[in-house]
Amino acid sequence: MIRLFKVKEKQKEDAENNTGGTPVKKQCAGELRLHKDITELNLPEACKISFPNGQDDLMNFEVSIKPDEGYYQNGTFVFSFEVPPIYPHDAPKVYHPNIDLEGNVCLNVLREDWKPVLNINTIIYGLYHLFTEPNHEDPLNHDAAELLRDSPAYFGTNVRMALQGGYIGDEYFEPVM
Repeated sequence: MIRLFKVKEKQKEDAENNTGGTPVKKQCAGELRLHKDITELNLPEACKISFPNGQDDLMNFEVSIKPDEGYYQNGTFVFSFEVPPIYPHDAPKVYHPNIDLEGNVCLNVLREDWKPVLNINTIIYGLYHLFTEPNHEDPLNHDAAELLRDSPAYFGTNVRMALQGGYIGDEYFEPVM
């Protein structure tokens, strides 16, 4: 037992000597899985990933989506991802300022349908499809869903106006084009 501690102590000392005195940061299981997910990303051309805090902080990143079809075509939408240390057992938190007033996103794989076998690629494709194929059956914004269902042309007009920025009813939208 004592020998085991000496081996671990020696490994730590070697790691410190090889890195100039600072111990190597140990990655949590979530970081390891996320690193794997990111290296295996297969994104549509309309989606880009960036790391505003540098690539040393994999657990916080941004995805920008610029739909190339549908109501939201040519708009640019940026989502902030916060990945928990116990990922993939818990889904990442995804925020966007234009989804609801708190920045929440209505995407089933971020809620009740999340499973550890899913990955970041699944989430990004889900976000992309929110713009290319909006679904009025599971809405976060019930008024917009009703408008999409009952008057798709008017919904499209409102989307184009919102993308350009300005007021629609009482709500102000920042331009995203």
